[in-house]
Formats: sequence, C-alpha cells, structure tokens
Amino acid sequence: MTARYTAFEDNTLLAAGSRQTIVRKINARMRAGSQGTILVFEDGSGKQIDLDLRASEAGEKPEAPSPGKGRPRLGVVAREVTLLPRHWEWLKAQPGGASAALRLLVDEARRSEAGVNASRHSQNAAYNFMSAIAGNLPGYEEAIRALFAIDQAGFEAETAGWPADIRSHAQQLAAAAFASGARCLDGTVTPERS
Repeated sequence: MTARYTAFEDNTLLAAGSRQTIVRKINARMRAGSQGTILVFEDGSGKQIDLDLRASEAGEKPEAPSPGKGRPRLGVVAREVTLLPRHWEWLKAQPGGASAALRLLVDEARRSEAGVNASRHSQNAAYNFMSAIAGNLPGYEEAIRALFAIDQAGFEAETAGWPADIRSHAQQLAAAAFASGARCLDGTVTPERS
C-alpha cells in the first residue's frame, strides 16, 4: 500500500495524495511566492514529516536498503528474540520450529485484536495530527479528551469552531476510532508519543 500524505498551508488544505503530488504542489506554491507556513503529515500515523524538496524535485530515488540476514526477497528479516529456556523448549517442540510457531502466534494475536488496534491507531493518528497543527486552537484539550473517551459528539462539538480543513482532516483520521467504539484491551487508551 502506498503511503498517503496531506499538506496544509497555514490552516488550509494544500494537497493530499502521494509524496510526489505533495512535493509538486509545495514547489509550485513556493515558486508562486507563498509566504505561508506549510506542514506535511503522513496520514497513516498523523505525524508531521519533513520533505527534501530539492531531491524530490530532481527525481532522485531513495537508496534501496542493503540486504540483511534472513530472506530479504521474501520480506523475512532476522531479528533477535530473548526468551526464557522454557519458552525456547516449547517453541522447539512446535511443528515447523520456533519461527513458524512465532509467526502463527503473532498472526492470531493480530486477528483477535484487529478492532482494538484499528481504533487505537486511528486515535493516535488523530492525536499526532492535532498536536502538531491544532494545539493552539480553542477546545483542543477537550477535543483530545473526547477522542480518547471515544465521544464522537463531544469531539465534533469541540472541533466545530476550528478551520474547516483542519477539522475535517482530524475527523477523517479519528473516524475508525469512533466507528469501532473499541477501547484498549485493559479498558484504557493512551496516546503513543514520540
């Protein structure tokens, strides 16, 4: 899946789409003499990112990662796992060995927690975006509380006075959290902070 980005100039949506689309639009605005502040966000995480506009404009491709251990062509990456001896004994006794057993366990956990993870991911993306661009807007703290309380009506009420494009994008990022209404497994929700 290709990453999607959104760029804002001050409080107005400038562009949304691929990295190339965003770079072209930002460069066009800069050539036109724009004096506005431009912020770019990666929509999957909601985090603000920096783009090297010169390298992107020149059409340079990012360096390919160097091959590592594992089976890189298949997407398999070797990493260290630290377990107690009893865990290693159990894994060794499983059909297919330790790697196959661990893959099955991870896949099962991902399936069973899919709704909760989607809700948490949506909350965190909206939180990251709002923290970067809306921290000084009225109702910001209350909107964050409503987001993590999964209170859609409260969230919409607190963001109602925000600039339309910021409000719309925050609501779009938070939509999966409100749709599922799920909470973390222990009943709490806490934002991922970088």
